[in-house]
Amino acid sequence: MTPAINLAKKKKVAHTIHQYEHDPRAESYGLEAAQVLGQDPAKVFKTLLFSLNGEAKNLAVAIIPVDQKLNLKLAAKAAKAKKADMADPDIAQKTTGYVVGGISPLGQKKALPTFIHISAEQKETMCVSAGKRGLEIELAPKDLATLTRAQFAELCI
Repeated sequence: MTPAINLAKKKKVAHTIHQYEHDPRAESYGLEAAQVLGQDPAKVFKTLLFSLNGEAKNLAVAIIPVDQKLNLKLAAKAAKAKKADMADPDIAQKTTGYVVGGISPLGQKKALPTFIHISAEQKETMCVSAGKRGLEIELAPKDLATLTRAQFAELCI
């Protein structure tokens, strides 16, 4: 069990776990998950960390569809910051307790401001990393927002 799955169980949130064999040659962890699980890429979301105002350790979380790119200007706006940059992978791993490619928005070591792409609001369920490469958790977007204290925001163009 990962901290992400343990949190969902502890809070009694309805969820489904999807496991698959991760291919280390896959170019995109998120698109690999959607493909292997036979899911629409618009339903599978990736967890990205970004730093605010040039401060490497001042982080926030963006949860966006795997087939989209994070718009850093929109991410900064959502976080009420002047600017945003992608987080340093080593700092992201230390802050969340997860490895890149398996960072879950759930059960991170440190609670960070979290933003979910607005497209998720219209979905019955969505998939995000469950804390390991090759492990996804499917749950209702409103439950993810509650567990992470997230806001829905426009994060992609």
